[in-house]
Amino acid sequence: MASTVKSLTDKGLCSPPSWLPANTMYETMTGSITYGCGTDDSDRDICGFCIPPKDIVFPHLAGEIMGFGRKPKRFEQYQQHHIVDPSAKSGHGLEYDLDIYNIVKYFQLVMDNNPNMIDSLFTPLDCVLHITTVGQMVRDARSIFLHKGSFHRFRGYAYSQINKLRGKTKKSKRHALVEQYGFDTKYASHTVRLALECEQILEKHTLDLRRNGQLLKSIREGEWTEQQIREWFESKEKRLEELYETSNLPHSPDEGRIRQLLIDCLEHHYGDLSQIVYIQKDVDQLVADIDKVIERYRK
Repeated sequence: MASTVKSLTDKGLCSPPSWLPANTMYETMTGSITYGCGTDDSDRDICGFCIPPKDIVFPHLAGEIMGFGRKPKRFEQYQQHHIVDPSAKSGHGLEYDLDIYNIVKYFQLVMDNNPNMIDSLFTPLDCVLHITTVGQMVRDARSIFLHKGSFHRFRGYAYSQINKLRGKTKKSKRHALVEQYGFDTKYASHTVRLALECEQILEKHTLDLRRNGQLLKSIREGEWTEQQIREWFESKEKRLEELYETSNLPHSPDEGRIRQLLIDCLEHHYGDLSQIVYIQKDVDQLVADIDKVIERYRK
């Protein structure tokens, strides 16, 4: 199945780099639909990753000398929002927000346990719009990205959301929610969602993004007061601190395994990279290689 970015490009609705549509490895819906609290009228927030041409991932192949001359612009992501496809939904139209990352940037963000990016690997299967062999390799290995650093990231994002509940200025995008309920119920739902996701990661070492869909929907529809949200978050924060201490997730990411996954993905796409990048081997493999050399000289 063609990627969404290719379909929209073919319709003349978006303008990514020419190489990107054919080299998009993974696309998934994110946002309210993913969390089980969206509607058929919800916009389509799409996140994914691509593999750029080889000399973008390995700039020395284009003759770049690190630290010399003008620093060329790096491709990190293609982003285009508010793309309206009037032909979608039988002519009713649909709006898309696209964020397609360079695979290297994507790996870095997921490894850092950026909440939005971690979510994109744990979306329900019915949200996955396009996936290649490389995309499946990453999705199958998604658990290796999880670590205790998620506690700090998710809690920080939750704080940022709860601090926006009042939506103080009339320029606020969702000022109508503040007028109706006295606070921004969408920010409130994000606060609760982030805390519950963090709890799942620390306790279950995985994410079921629709597990709390009805709860989040009830918050968005104003069934909770602002005071209830704040009291709930204060109590949940204590629970997360306890889980952080007892969770047996690693404290930090296993960069070696994640790097190897990245190399495996790039080699599947480009072919052998042994002449381009140093590929680490595990100790057992190194010992086996040394034994082979010794045996060769013995003969």
